[in-house]
Amino acid sequence: MAQPQAARQVVSDGLDIHCGHGAAGVEVPGFSQARLIEIETDILSKNNDFAAKNRAYLAQNGIFATNLVSSPGSGKTTLLCRTIEMLGDQPLAVIEGDQQTTNDADRIRATGAQAIQVNTGKGCHLDGKMVDTALGRLALAENALLFIENVGNLVCPAAFDLGEDAKVAILSVTEGEDKPLKYPDMFTAAKIALLNKVDLAPHCDVDLDLYEANLRRVNPDLIILRVSARTGEGMAAWLDWLKAGLARKAR
Repeated sequence: MAQPQAARQVVSDGLDIHCGHGAAGVEVPGFSQARLIEIETDILSKNNDFAAKNRAYLAQNGIFATNLVSSPGSGKTTLLCRTIEMLGDQPLAVIEGDQQTTNDADRIRATGAQAIQVNTGKGCHLDGKMVDTALGRLALAENALLFIENVGNLVCPAAFDLGEDAKVAILSVTEGEDKPLKYPDMFTAAKIALLNKVDLAPHCDVDLDLYEANLRRVNPDLIILRVSARTGEGMAAWLDWLKAGLARKAR
């Protein structure tokens, strides 16, 4: 069956292909822009109901929640483990999202922190309902920190509110300085970006200033910290940001 004219793609003579045109920001054969918007609105509306429930619970208990988002291999879990160790006796918990395995949750539990593993199967992100279910299984103290480690993906998690106080975008120095320009929605949605693995910068052909310039091109208000979970560089500033957020939420 022939595709609608709007959805046709032509590949020739090195021409670029742009599939994000239209009011919905995407083209799908057989679906009008109005129908695509209707579907997305319905999905996000249901998600946002759960996110609002999560946000109310967290506010009622003075819990500061961060949604850690990144591509796979950025060092999220290593950074999180180091963060937990440095926080000492601060009450906290982790909701760990992955498509399969409990590998990362096991690493978190090895630090002594409580962690709930959420396996999404074919799903590429956590959603508000998954977090709601996980919160029901956690014994969170008042004035605690909650870390939500999302599935490694720089696309879908940008659109799904989980009820968190802030999205924390993590990218490593090995990913390429143009990563924020390729995935602008995620870095626009984030309040803070952690440029991780800076200890590797001297051994890579990488321009840290260009990383920061590209991050600010998509989000001028973004807080940017250069960190290394391995050496501890920049970690004190990251912990100070967390503690300041918790102080604003504390009962």
